[in-house]
Amino acid sequence: MADFSEEYFKKILLGVARYSKENGPWEFCRMPVYYRETHGVDGILKWAKEWNTDGMLVQLKNDNDSEKISSAGFPVIAQDFMERFANLPNITGDYFSTGKIGAEYFLKKGFMHFAYYGFPNFVWSRERGEGFRNYLKSKGFEVSFYENDHSFESDFWYYRPSKLSQWLSELPKPVAIMACDDNRGQHITEACKLAGIKIPEEVAVLGVDNDELICTLSDPPLSSIALDAEKGGYEAARLLDRMMQNSNAAFHNVIVSPLQVITRQSTDIYATPDMEIARSLKFIHQNSDRNLLVTDVLNVVALSRRAFEIRFKKVTGVSVYQYFLKLRIDRFAHRLIETDKAVNEIAIDLGFTEFKNVSRLFRQIKGCSPVEYRKKHKAIGS
Repeated sequence: MADFSEEYFKKILLGVARYSKENGPWEFCRMPVYYRETHGVDGILKWAKEWNTDGMLVQLKNDNDSEKISSAGFPVIAQDFMERFANLPNITGDYFSTGKIGAEYFLKKGFMHFAYYGFPNFVWSRERGEGFRNYLKSKGFEVSFYENDHSFESDFWYYRPSKLSQWLSELPKPVAIMACDDNRGQHITEACKLAGIKIPEEVAVLGVDNDELICTLSDPPLSSIALDAEKGGYEAARLLDRMMQNSNAAFHNVIVSPLQVITRQSTDIYATPDMEIARSLKFIHQNSDRNLLVTDVLNVVALSRRAFEIRFKKVTGVSVYQYFLKLRIDRFAHRLIETDKAVNEIAIDLGFTEFKNVSRLFRQIKGCSPVEYRKKHKAIGS
């Protein structure tokens, strides 16, 4: 019982389906949000009893609903929403770490001004903001917050000049903004467009969830923090299975961890006055699906190779080769999780000719082998 239009919950369900395939099979009924809104929790429980439901994964808005469901006799796991539920196991997240990852990412790009946009009354948004702010504060930086308390369904304000547009215009530039999720990240790109603010030159925007559809619809395409949601779904199914087999089984929260930043054009810049290097970085990220050479980048900058390499390392802290390599390894890691292709097939797709070599490079950057990385993050049984 959830909003199945959300990429996050689709990935949760993908993990559940994988567990069912390995340990079931189970029968599933996906109850749409409108049924909950129309019939309420009492109607849901009436239907569930008639269907002989054995267990439920649910998205609930308040404690009253959780009390009714938890006392109905069904094993239930809830996706946290406004707050974590005390009387049910939650599918929740390491939200503070997600915020910290966003802060570290922007600091490495040389930004000095930071902002966060989210909801104060949703635990996942609030804690991501706190993780972002706390890490930056520990490094001596302040964060400007814009907190929206509108409901999700009525958020049409971003298509016209608004308080958000005014806030964005007043921020010191260049500024790095983390949004609580990809939807809010796209709201920022829309508001910037209306206000005539350039992305990423003046405002760099980072979302969360790595929802491919939303990130691609955003103009420019939105960078985002990918989450290990499929593995979270697998672990939630494992816990639910245990609870269905033993009604007295102890329960715990299932934690969905952040994976990595997927960089797209909304953050393909370093906070630098060096316009040639800024131009080169934009080109690199616009062509990140190609196996670029330094000569390709030299075609778009007015610098000699030596001058370019010296200035590039001064801005980014790494050589051009190391920067290219990290992008390719990030793509490699993403495909390890998102596909079932063999590791050597992915290596060939990305232009790596020797598997031993790519495995060594992967370990240098990610701290483990490709096989170990997939086993750690992909929802598979053990």
